[in-house]
Formats: sequence, structure tokens, C-alpha cells
Amino acid sequence: MTGARVNRWSVVRAAFVFAAVAAPLVSRAADWPRFRGPNGSGIAEANPLPPLEWRPTRNIAWKVELPGAGSSSPIVVKDRVYVTCYSGYGLDRQDPGRMEDLRRHLLAIDRKTGQVIWTRTVEPYLPEDPYRGNFTEHGYASHTPVSDGENVYCFFGKTGVVAFDWDGNVLWKTQVGTESNPQGWGTASSPVLYKDLVIVTASAESQAIIALDKRTGQERWRAEASGLIGVWGTPVLVPVSEERTDLVIMVPNEIWGLNPDTGKLRWYSTATRTNTVCSSLVVVGDTVIGIESMGGGSVAVRAGGEGDVSATHLVWSGRDNNRISTPVAVNGRVYFFSNRVANCIDARTGERIFQARLEGGRTASARTGQPSPPGGRGGRFGGRGMGGFGGSDYGSPIAAGDRIYFTTRNGDTFVIRASDKFEQLAVNRVTDEPEDFSATPAISDGQIFIRSDRHLYCVAETVHQTSR
Repeated sequence: MTGARVNRWSVVRAAFVFAAVAAPLVSRAADWPRFRGPNGSGIAEANPLPPLEWRPTRNIAWKVELPGAGSSSPIVVKDRVYVTCYSGYGLDRQDPGRMEDLRRHLLAIDRKTGQVIWTRTVEPYLPEDPYRGNFTEHGYASHTPVSDGENVYCFFGKTGVVAFDWDGNVLWKTQVGTESNPQGWGTASSPVLYKDLVIVTASAESQAIIALDKRTGQERWRAEASGLIGVWGTPVLVPVSEERTDLVIMVPNEIWGLNPDTGKLRWYSTATRTNTVCSSLVVVGDTVIGIESMGGGSVAVRAGGEGDVSATHLVWSGRDNNRISTPVAVNGRVYFFSNRVANCIDARTGERIFQARLEGGRTASARTGQPSPPGGRGGRFGGRGMGGFGGSDYGSPIAAGDRIYFTTRNGDTFVIRASDKFEQLAVNRVTDEPEDFSATPAISDGQIFIRSDRHLYCVAETVHQTSR
């Protein structure tokens, strides 16, 4: 590790030749172009609504077998779905295979038919983190790609950031570091777009947030900080005023607000007390809300200001605990799920509105795939599966209209009402096979795209079922 790093920010390289006007984005409002959709909100357009109920023989429009596993989420751009995965190594914890056989893949899939339009394979930088311990929880395709409606930008950890055009041609490839975090857990933060920049949180690879020119891959700024070493969450962009937007990320014990044009730290605040941050912040107006695990608690901080804003911008703090997934905020209420318990708090005060156990669904043993008693913990299944991290669900809840959808690791998708009273509307499955569902689904134009370690499923109102 570089000894010159500081806990917060040290901008060590800069080539600030920024365009005066951002390149226009051509994605549609209904697109789901990044992790958790528009600006990571987890909220889709409500018209049309996706199905309320489905099962393997109902409302499954198509199902596509993937060439490998992964925990990254699908994104939806125009008439295509993009998803990453990996193959060749690290598919079985008992026999991971040879690291030199590891490959990453990006697939472009026709959203109407499920037809694979093209697949591109990326050879890795080696050595990678070995497939062992908690790294087996998510593997080598954990970063969700991002698109501006024309190109797709993928982050593959030590292998770097790769830009693909609409036809799958590689535009550029830039490495952003080859280090590892002390735990050997790998990384999972997803890239975001701002103006003409691709911004990547290379937490383990270089303990830095790095902005790349989205046309060339050239590094535009780099902000290094040792505090990033325990981060797996993805930044959000928060509009503070007509002239100012902050890039905000939660790190161990603090929340940081950066200038996304330069990478310089604008403000920071005390936050949840935990040495690891697995989830991302949610934005409610000009306020960011974080709920962490490991006893970290919950916090709401108003974005903006300069320097230490702990005394002036802290809205509330609480003792709520999440797990791995990111909450979703709908109509001033924040919803999150942990161990099959649905939680709802007031975004303005942090006060609990309800807490209720989800009913039904299929629980399973993380190691055997056999059914376990009610209230048991789902997780990775045997064989290609990877063993459960304390039974944690990895996917995050998403919302459309007055519905919130939450998919557990064993494939149960619970639907609850986005209301101030708990109301479970349905529990659904796309398959009865033992697959792992660690990705957050995507919603677009009334379709839900659910990804497992083996397949990508399209859920839509239909009487037909197609497999590929």
C-alpha cells in the first residue's frame, strides 16, 4: 500500500481539461442504465407496472442461460439488456479450477426475445484475488456496468475499466489498480457517469476514486484515501443547487461529498460506526440516508456545505441495521430488508414506521440446497454455489408505483405495498431449481429482469414462455 495515502482525500494526479458542456446522453427515461437504475434510486417509471405475480410457468417471457456466474446486476438500455459474468475459474468452492482460465464476459441481449445479440470476452489481469473465504460470496463479476445510451462501461476490478460500443467493439481499456484489500474480499462498487466522465470506486485496487474520460479512457482525476479500503458501495450524485452537484459516498464512520469535476473533497460528516460499508446511500431531496450492518446503525445527512459539516448537516442518526443490500426510498419512507424482515422508517426523522416478517417463500440451506425450517437463512447453493455470508441477501429492493420488489438469494421475490402500513402482496419465483440470486433486478417498461448465477430471466405480463 502507498504510504502517502491519507484517511480522507489527497488528489495526487490531475489533468483537468474538462469539457464546458457535458456530452448529451441518449438513453430514455424508462431505461435502467446503472446499478439500481436512475442515479441508483432503485425506482422505475410506474407506467406500465411490472407483474405483481409470476411463477416458472406464468409471466416468464424468456430465460437465457449465461456463460458463467456473477453478482452484477443487469442494466437496460433501449431495446437491450446488458449483463456481465465470469467463467473458467471460481465456480465451485470445492474445485475452483485454474486461475489462468478465468474470463470476464459482457452480453448484449434483445429485451423482447431473449436472443443473445453478442458476447464479448475479456482476458483478466493476473494474479487475481484467489477464490477462497468471503471472496466466494460474489466472485469476479460483481460490478454492474453503466451506459450512456450509446456505449457500455464495465469495471472488472484489477483487469480495469473497459468501454464497449453498441456493436460490442472495445473502445478503450484502462487499468485502475492491482492491489487487494486486507481481507481478500474483492470489490463490488459499480461505475457511475457524470458529464463526460466514468467515475470508478477502485477501493481495493488503489484505494481511490478515479474519473476517466468516457471517450478515451484517459485518467482525468484521481482522489486517493485510505478510508476507501472498506467500501463496497456505489456513489450517488446529489444536486445541491442549480450550479452544484456533489458526488457522495459512505465510507467507514463517515460520509464524504466530492466535487465530481475535480475529485476534491468538499465536505464530510460523521456517520455509521462500522469498518465496512457494503451498501450504497439513498437520496431523498438534498439528503442522503445510509443504513449499515455490523451494528453500524443508520444516519441521514444533508448534502452541501464545506469541510466538517457534522454539527450542521446531520439530520438524524439511529440504530437500524441493514445487511448487504441498499435501501429504497419512496414517498418519504425508507424501506429495507434483513433476514426476511421488512423495515420501514420515516426519511425525515428516522423513526420506525413498521417492522414485519415476510411470509411464505422457500428457505434453503446455504450449503446443501435442501429446504430449511421457516425463518431459516437462504444463501449460496452447493456445487456452483458459494456458501452463505451469515445468510445475507445481496440484492437490493427496487420500486415501481406503489410496489416494492425484493429478491432473496434463494430466488424468492417478495412484493410489498409502498405504504405506511405493512402489506405483503405476493411472493414469486422464476425457477424451482437451486440457483443463486445475488444481483439486484432491473425494471423497465413493465418488465423485470432477474439475474441468477446461471440465467437471466425476463418477467412480463405474458402467457408464453421461451427458453434459450
